[in-house]
Amino acid sequence: MRRDFSRDDTSPGDFYRLLTSTVVPRPIAWVSSRSAAGVDNLAPHSFFTIASVKPPIIQFTSVGRKDTLRNIEETGEFVVNLAPEQLFEQINATGTNFDPQVSEFDAAGLTREPGLTVAAPRVLESPVALECKLHLVQPIGDCLVVFGEVTHAAISEEVLDGDHPLMDRLKPLSRLGRDEWGTTGAVHTIKRIPVDEWPGHFRS
Repeated sequence: MRRDFSRDDTSPGDFYRLLTSTVVPRPIAWVSSRSAAGVDNLAPHSFFTIASVKPPIIQFTSVGRKDTLRNIEETGEFVVNLAPEQLFEQINATGTNFDPQVSEFDAAGLTREPGLTVAAPRVLESPVALECKLHLVQPIGDCLVVFGEVTHAAISEEVLDGDHPLMDRLKPLSRLGRDEWGTTGAVHTIKRIPVDEWPGHFRS
């Protein structure tokens, strides 16, 4: 038995909470940016994915116009840092709505690391940093989708097996509903089935 929720009969806030509690888990773009005045910003954004392979473009959504978006529009660059499990409390703390002149790096006790292709700093404590140049800001409803072309990836040797990052070393966090966060937990491995090897055993 299902319960129906009409978009037109549900408040936008309640419908938003339904969406964020069912579109799960959501990877976190821990975005560092620098304002034109030189103030470093760091904030988690949980509407995040890959938009293009060639060129390599990633995207995240700003729900409303926030410091991160303003900085990116001013400077045309940013860094997406991986949000690892061991930094759970600091990542959550950087979501606090500080005044624009306050740097979340300092408030959360995190270390700046210089980027190679952008002026925005990377988070030294994060195992992965994706340096990005702004490609496009696309308004959609009350949100703005930020597309960034990845110009450089910096990955800690500690999480690599050869050139491949391992999930049990990355330990990425994800966002769930309400105040809930997720970890990777058990990781299952399965290969995609080639059509000429289709087993046909899924029929009832």
